[in-house]
Amino acid sequence: MKHYLTVSDIESLPDWVDEAIALKKDPYQFEGLGKRKTICLLFFNNSLRTRLSTQKAAMQLGLDVMIMNFGNEGWALEYGDGTIMDQGTSEHIKEAAQVVSEYADIVAIRAFAGLVDKEKDESEEVITGFANYATIPVVNMESSVGHPLQALADAITLKENEIKKRPKVVLSWAPHPKALPHAVANSFVEMMRMQDADFVITHPKGYELNPRMTQGCQIEYDQNKALEGADFVYVKNWSSYSDYGKVLSKDTDWTITEKKLGHAKFMHCLPVRRNMIVEDAVLDGKQSLVVQQAKNRVFSAQIVLKKLLENI
Repeated sequence: MKHYLTVSDIESLPDWVDEAIALKKDPYQFEGLGKRKTICLLFFNNSLRTRLSTQKAAMQLGLDVMIMNFGNEGWALEYGDGTIMDQGTSEHIKEAAQVVSEYADIVAIRAFAGLVDKEKDESEEVITGFANYATIPVVNMESSVGHPLQALADAITLKENEIKKRPKVVLSWAPHPKALPHAVANSFVEMMRMQDADFVITHPKGYELNPRMTQGCQIEYDQNKALEGADFVYVKNWSSYSDYGKVLSKDTDWTITEKKLGHAKFMHCLPVRRNMIVEDAVLDGKQSLVVQQAKNRVFSAQIVLKKLLENI
């Protein structure tokens, strides 16, 4: 594996999940892998879990960690070929990626979608630019269209709480006051396509995800019907894809309640808007897996970094 950019970079999801669960029992068993090596974490957007979990994962592998909030500490980057740089950008991705490669052995990047220009977002110019011009492995800590570290943590969490071989897993849209990207939902769908599960996506009409992502998936517009018999309910807001980046509805009838959840386990990537996405009783209840998911972010990052270090 040269980079970890999407869930499709996982060679065998069951094997990686089993390795991550084993790693949790002895997190420092491979700390010699990163000795005298450095990872650089570049944040073009804010973070809590991603920053802390990736840093901890790196430290448990013996890596030295450098962190830069690129959005307000670095030069504005240019990504186009042949551009006359006489406007706002000060440095080209070609030089930036190569220079970072001289300072670190792995670079991990977080850069969100702008939700204005679909074509620009889907080009993944930041992640793609670094992958094209860096001479070291690149890790996606959430990009315009994907969050593969979160999806791997979700797979670990599903396995740890599995009570039957083919569970019913529901991905449900929920209301939010702001327009949010599709990255978490996209990668969760991509990960679930690798699972043996009864998988259902539910959302209001107009909130269909990229059809290339959901091809072959069961989509149900009636949330209550979708939730019937669910073992896991993963809840996430995303903005419209067809009417790109727009909030078409804030219908609180889609908020997850104890009654809707039934006997299912509740999952969310965090941060979460209480009593908008989900009511307090669910989030604070025994069926909530959100803190376990957050803990597993350490081990999803650690297994990815381990795989990359083994190939350096």
